[in-house]
Amino acid sequence: MDLTGTTTVIAELKDHVLTITLDRPDKLNSFTDTMRAEFRELWHYASETDDVHVVVLRANGERAFSTGVDVHEGTFLSDNVFSRRDPGVDLSPKQNNCWKPLVCAVHGMVAGGALYWLNEADIIVASEDAQFFDPHVSYGMVAALEPIGLAHRIPIGEVLRMVLLGLDERMSAKRAYEIGFVSEIVARDALWDRAQKLAERIAAKPPAAIQGSIRAIWESKDRTRSHALAAGMMYTDLGNPIGLAQVDRSQVPTRDYEVR
Repeated sequence: MDLTGTTTVIAELKDHVLTITLDRPDKLNSFTDTMRAEFRELWHYASETDDVHVVVLRANGERAFSTGVDVHEGTFLSDNVFSRRDPGVDLSPKQNNCWKPLVCAVHGMVAGGALYWLNEADIIVASEDAQFFDPHVSYGMVAALEPIGLAHRIPIGEVLRMVLLGLDERMSAKRAYEIGFVSEIVARDALWDRAQKLAERIAAKPPAAIQGSIRAIWESKDRTRSHALAAGMMYTDLGNPIGLAQVDRSQVPTRDYEVR
């Protein structure tokens, strides 16, 4: 994939970190069919490119990380109802078989379809001005796909409150932190640097250990406890010989850490 050929995002690979920046600020970084296609290619590229260890997702513009689908352009749905697929699948790394860690840096409005990215993020860092909401029901539309994904990572009561109040309420960055949706809140001007620093620390670790851990943990949410543990053992057996060969244990830093 030619990373310079994208039109709705800016993609750059440096020091094992693939940084993707949503770049439709005049449209509040809403997604279109073009953006969906570009993300399909980006997840495939990230998955198949060994030089990519971590992905950072962020957004240009002052007002929004993303407000979901571009309501003026719409998005493609097959005329055949039995052939229709969730358009957000294209935006979702795990559903595209990409098990590279995803760090999201969010600011401003984070609404509706933007949750497709956050629902499958591994770490979410938010600026102090971030606000989360789902406007579907206010416009007479069923809120199902994004909230179902969200219900796998935050309490269902919080999901239902967001869905049912629609445009009448927004979840603050503070509340998102309290319920474990975001793991850290930083000043707006520190947001990108903080996400980059976290990504660089992850990227320095053996990639086989990272990817195996991510896949085992995420897939466990679709399995019973005993099946998840059995699959986890399988990934351990597969990944440990590769991961151990990717690191010199004597050179692993043990004193350079942060306390959160």
